[in-house]
Amino acid sequence: MSASVTAPAGSRPRLPAGTATAAPLRRYASFALRRTGQALVVIALAYVLVFLVLSAIPGDPISAQLDNPQNGYTDAEKAQIRAFHGLDRPVLVQLLVSLGNAVTGQLGTSLSTSQPVTELIGAAIPSTLILAATALMLAVLIAAVLGLASRVLPAGPLNSLVRSLPTVFLSTPNFLIGLVLIQVLAVSLGLFSLVDSEGAGSTLVAALTLAIPVSAQIAQVFITALDESAGQDYAEVALSRGLPPAQVVVRHLLRPSLLPTVTVVGLVLGEVLGGSLITETIFGRTGVGTVVQKAVSSQDVPVLLAAVVLSAAVFVVVNLVIDLLYPLLDPRLRAGSPRARKETR
Repeated sequence: MSASVTAPAGSRPRLPAGTATAAPLRRYASFALRRTGQALVVIALAYVLVFLVLSAIPGDPISAQLDNPQNGYTDAEKAQIRAFHGLDRPVLVQLLVSLGNAVTGQLGTSLSTSQPVTELIGAAIPSTLILAATALMLAVLIAAVLGLASRVLPAGPLNSLVRSLPTVFLSTPNFLIGLVLIQVLAVSLGLFSLVDSEGAGSTLVAALTLAIPVSAQIAQVFITALDESAGQDYAEVALSRGLPPAQVVVRHLLRPSLLPTVTVVGLVLGEVLGGSLITETIFGRTGVGTVVQKAVSSQDVPVLLAAVVLSAAVFVVVNLVIDLLYPLLDPRLRAGSPRARKETR
């Protein structure tokens, strides 16, 4: 005779150990794979669109050199050079070949210098990457200091000054900030050398030039988010319990304010990349901006294609990382929740 155990009415069956944790992890992994696939599709579409736009531009350095009577190319030599660069094929065939090569890491050959594009841009990427990464970190740091100061400082002139700084930063042109910093820090104080444009001091000042206007947008969103969180009931209860303002900010206001702040950090990345090109010119740095400037003047299509698609890829990847951070920062956006399913439709 076998005994049967009947669960009490209304009780929930006990799940095996680890099941409650495994299900959210599987949902999050599915969400991450889906977003990664979408990001790859966006990068591929950006490559196709940029290729077609650049192909529609009339003229290229190869045609200018071949058609110049002073160079003395024969018709056979012209045909051979065009075939080497793939210019004798239809545009769609060129697109498929170029896209296939890009998947394997081959971005073609520069039409003006005959160097591999990967080597040409690869040599310039470290300088621009260091500048952009340093500028982004400084922008986040400046925005964090301004945002926290706006909540910790008591109401008064100093607090009003802190809250007005993002507007001042945002309305000041990037090149003007760079010229002022060069005049004050390099010429007047001699803190860094204008000759050594790749030195640590020059890099830090160049990054600060780029970070100041970028930090304004982050600070405005962060301050607004902190103010909204401070108006919630849980913040007022924490203050009524006698907690210091700094502790209230760290324990109760900071995490709810991170989601919109992280969002705007991803959005300003395009401004950081675009501003780095101008900043490199101001401080005489050799980076991707210099390569793009030369490629534009010489109509070097492979170099332009690689530079634009690389910028788009960095922008897409950073936004992908931010999207993957959303469920970790806000439990309401966990993958698989009703709100998350509604937003992903």
